[in-house]
Amino acid sequence: MHISKTARWALRTFTAFVLAALYVPLLVIIVESLNRSESLSWPPKSFSLKWWHQVVHQAGPRNALWTSVRIALVATALALVLGTLASIAVQRYRFFGRETVSFLVILPIALPGIVTAIAMRSAFDRAGVELGFATLVVAHATFCIVVVFNNVIARLRRLAPNLEEASADLGADTLQTFRFVTFPLVRSALLAGALLAFALSFDEIVVTSFTAGPSIETLPQWILNNIFRGKQVPIVNVVAAAVVLLSAVPVWLAQRFTDGGTGGVSARWRLSRSGDTPSRVSAP
Repeated sequence: MHISKTARWALRTFTAFVLAALYVPLLVIIVESLNRSESLSWPPKSFSLKWWHQVVHQAGPRNALWTSVRIALVATALALVLGTLASIAVQRYRFFGRETVSFLVILPIALPGIVTAIAMRSAFDRAGVELGFATLVVAHATFCIVVVFNNVIARLRRLAPNLEEASADLGADTLQTFRFVTFPLVRSALLAGALLAFALSFDEIVVTSFTAGPSIETLPQWILNNIFRGKQVPIVNVVAAAVVLLSAVPVWLAQRFTDGGTGGVSARWRLSRSGDTPSRVSAP
């Protein structure tokens, strides 16, 4: 495709502007976390790691970080199981209401966070469920499922069902077919979905504020609660910078795994019979 020199420069300028709008504020936060001064002076006159050392020795950020990690891990595990099962059902089977199921699974990610938060809080209150760790995990899993579902179903759509049908013809049951055929082919999509779901849960603040209860404080909540306290501003800058750096890792890994095509499987998958159990044989 031929693009004129003027259009090429216009696209480059626009791209640079968008990237600057996205990442310059993040870079400012990281630089401020190294500012020796207690005030938000700019540009910093001197740099130091003293605020980073203080964060390590403060119980508040550490406890909030551990809470966020636990919630994200459990919510991601639930999303992996439910999202994978839903994607296989929608893609591999034909049943009444299939498109409706697909729409309902994807809908939570399209709704504004405040709507999901109010709906979940209302449901928990009417059911008489006490807000806490469990309600927060369920609330996070509702939108984490969508990420896993989209990744897995996109991979399944690129894979012909011939190998799964061959596995059934050779006598394998559903679990054996999934273990030896389907899972290896969607493995990277599962991992990418899990990494994105973890990052999404870890950074969530709106739904968390409505469904956490008074006894739970995640890291984003800790940042929100301390950002208006003058003496805590340098500590908040450090925590925010750490969140930015930590959140970038799973997103980068998810992109790498997604680019791996069909899960990094370089060899063809063949089925051979050993009794009634299919086995995996690498092609030469």
